[in-house]
Amino acid sequence: MPGPTAVSPSGPAALTAGTRGARPDSPGSGTPEPRLAVGLARCSARRERQRFVDKNGRCNVQHGNLGGESSRYLSDFFTTLVDLKWRWNLLIFLLTYTVAWLVMASMWWGIAYLRGDLHQAHGDTYSPCVANVYNFPSAFLFFVETEATIGYGHRYITERCPEGIVLFLFQSLLGSVVDAFLIGCMFIKMSQPKKRAETLMFSRAAVISQRDAKLCLMFRVGNLRNSHMVSAQIRCKLIKSRQTPEGEFLPLDQCELDVGFGTGADQLFLVSPLTICHEINSESPFFCLSQRSLRSEQFEIVVILEGIVETTGMTCQARTSYTEDEVLWGHRFLPVMSLEDGFFRVDYSQFHATFEVPTPPYSVKEQEENLSQSILLNSPFEKKTRREQACPLDCADITGEKNKLPAKLQKISSRKEGLPPRALRMSSSNTEKTSSTGDLLKIQEISPISDGEDSDNRMQLKALKINAKALTQSNSELELQKDFPGMGALEVKLEDNFPAKL
Repeated sequence: MPGPTAVSPSGPAALTAGTRGARPDSPGSGTPEPRLAVGLARCSARRERQRFVDKNGRCNVQHGNLGGESSRYLSDFFTTLVDLKWRWNLLIFLLTYTVAWLVMASMWWGIAYLRGDLHQAHGDTYSPCVANVYNFPSAFLFFVETEATIGYGHRYITERCPEGIVLFLFQSLLGSVVDAFLIGCMFIKMSQPKKRAETLMFSRAAVISQRDAKLCLMFRVGNLRNSHMVSAQIRCKLIKSRQTPEGEFLPLDQCELDVGFGTGADQLFLVSPLTICHEINSESPFFCLSQRSLRSEQFEIVVILEGIVETTGMTCQARTSYTEDEVLWGHRFLPVMSLEDGFFRVDYSQFHATFEVPTPPYSVKEQEENLSQSILLNSPFEKKTRREQACPLDCADITGEKNKLPAKLQKISSRKEGLPPRALRMSSSNTEKTSSTGDLLKIQEISPISDGEDSDNRMQLKALKINAKALTQSNSELELQKDFPGMGALEVKLEDNFPAKL
């Protein structure tokens, strides 16, 4: 296994320095700032680790120790042949035709040799199997002329050679099968849309910054061709090793990153460069990721872009990946679209460029915890009863109506609220008698009583409404009752007229 090597300046370290040095307000690239040079040296010091998927989309996985399972490749020989590299395909193509031609030419030469056509002169007195075939080269030329349907007319099969007729039929069938197999394999390999993925671009780095007041992981995709990708869809996978609570170690565990599956944002209209966004929330694997923890994390984000090539109708897939070294915290992509005279122009020279933006260095989890703590510290602690939480509006209306009552009735209501229902039944009615008719009418106006009111309060108000007429005497008459003791009997009579509860 090769030892660890330092990252070259053309790797992620140079990328980080280049993207950080490109500011929207700085003309040209220029010389990187000193703090950027420090970041470059720090990134260069980090050792490069093995990728699961290369930047060009090639998967670094090799299958070994197959044992008897290798025979499965021969069961699907056509797919195996298509999956081979071009140099092996061309070698198989040439060897197949060369061997087939040599074998068939040897068979024609063998027929001529067995019949004795090679040692006799071909004239009117002697009729050979194949005219003008005297040796192996002439037999080979006859086969090539027959297979390629050239037909020069100098060499031909005579009707007195039945074995030659049978061999000619076998040659025609075998040649058709070989042509269909090899030419079909070459055609499918040439028409594969793998090269179409070369014109689909991904940004060299991914960024983390705020968008719409939410922390997001973003990267950019683009299409260099004018032909569109039909039904383009993008997916993201997080490749990271982890250990389960049961102690099981999962190497290169794959986790899905939501890039808008629920909202349809993963369906792309890829006619101009687009910025793909993954919102970091409580359901995201990066919920606890902060700027400090990013330096010690080890993960890989695999991006898969799929679509149908508009010109051929074949499905194309483009892939790339981002390691933790290629994720820039607190950066944003530069805009590449500009409006020209009658069209929109895309400047691909700024496709990979980013610039720094103010971004909190904390994770989303830490931000939510800090926000909840600040809310608890700033808001006063209020105790609310169950009735106040159930009907706050009704309780507020009743409280307002109580404040509008005269002072005498406010004392009565407060006294009733402070006593239990049984004590309210036993309360004296002398204070109630002192209320005027206008006060009782105000009590009648408080009709929208909430469902949380006690049934005893309702009965008391109902009794007051029924006996309002008996209590319509003025304050002057009540004073006369106090001055003359003979009025006590009248009070007793009035109290006898009240219902049992009052």
